[in-house]
Amino acid sequence: MKKVAGEAMSLGSVMIDIEGTCLQPIEKERLMSPLVAGVILFSRNFETIEQLQRLTTQIHNLRHPRLLIAVDHEGGRVQRFREGFTHIPPMRLLGTLYEQDPSNSYQVAEKIGWLLAAELLSVGVDFSFAPVVDLDYGGSTVIGDRAFHRHSAAVGNLSFHLMLGMRKAGMASVAKHFPGHGFIEADTHIEMVVDERPFMEVQQHDMKPFLHLIENGLDAVMPAHVIYPKVDSLPAGFSEVWLQAILRKQCHFEGAIISDDMSMKAAQAYGTPSERVLKALQAGCDLVLVCNDPLASDEVLAKLVWHACTLSHARLIRLHGHGKFNYATLRFDPQWQAAVSVVNELNQVNDQQELI
Repeated sequence: MKKVAGEAMSLGSVMIDIEGTCLQPIEKERLMSPLVAGVILFSRNFETIEQLQRLTTQIHNLRHPRLLIAVDHEGGRVQRFREGFTHIPPMRLLGTLYEQDPSNSYQVAEKIGWLLAAELLSVGVDFSFAPVVDLDYGGSTVIGDRAFHRHSAAVGNLSFHLMLGMRKAGMASVAKHFPGHGFIEADTHIEMVVDERPFMEVQQHDMKPFLHLIENGLDAVMPAHVIYPKVDSLPAGFSEVWLQAILRKQCHFEGAIISDDMSMKAAQAYGTPSERVLKALQAGCDLVLVCNDPLASDEVLAKLVWHACTLSHARLIRLHGHGKFNYATLRFDPQWQAAVSVVNELNQVNDQQELI
């Protein structure tokens, strides 16, 4: 029986992407699959504010409860939407600010979190995959200035205040990449990655910011496509040890677990797209990303057999955006003006540093 747009149907467990700036008939069909929970947007899906609002409205109107819409919008080099949005600085600048004045850096982090969330919510995006809480060990090519700081206490406090700002605006936050991606230099997008450190070392340093956020009601976690052989032979996102024994039981995490992209090189060794998705779901993920590969999405939607539990569904429902912001009037909001002023100052500092 064909599903009708607007019909009531539970959220599934897979998040997919779309090709362009508006929905194609084949994409609507994919999004009506009971296996689909939402859409991740990229730069290619954004042309203008008006176009983006039409697209998000169209996606949200397809089903009830509405599909989740997410984006990577951390700031710095990872900000998919630019024109018409405040340019969020790289998080490393908050770490620099922290070294000068911790109290001020927390206030700035909260303002940035609120601003990031308010602008996205005003165009119909439910949540961003942020914050990055990996530690900046100095050698990672893929993390780099996306990380707040080298020390776990600084990262924990700054990411907490960013999360707080997002929460005040009405947006869930997703801490990544559990249990910590900052130590290794390789990029999981293009190769298999192994972190040889013992569990105790990862626990004492990299996991601490995650624990701080979990204690304060973190909504979601994204595990790393990294293998920690001293703990398990599988990457964290495919590992029951990491996701169920450690994250759920040891860390008492009750929010959603969202996989990193199953199309990344570090995930491809684990079978066909549908086999990879099934492995991640069986390991403990509530939501699995399949991006930048329409054939993989079709294979997953055709072959995956999975019925999510009620608790998993409830975790995903909580990721819906709750802020009621109007993009056209947001710039007149004193809170928006104050946050933009702070961000502009930080961006000036960043520009000056890049010139040196």
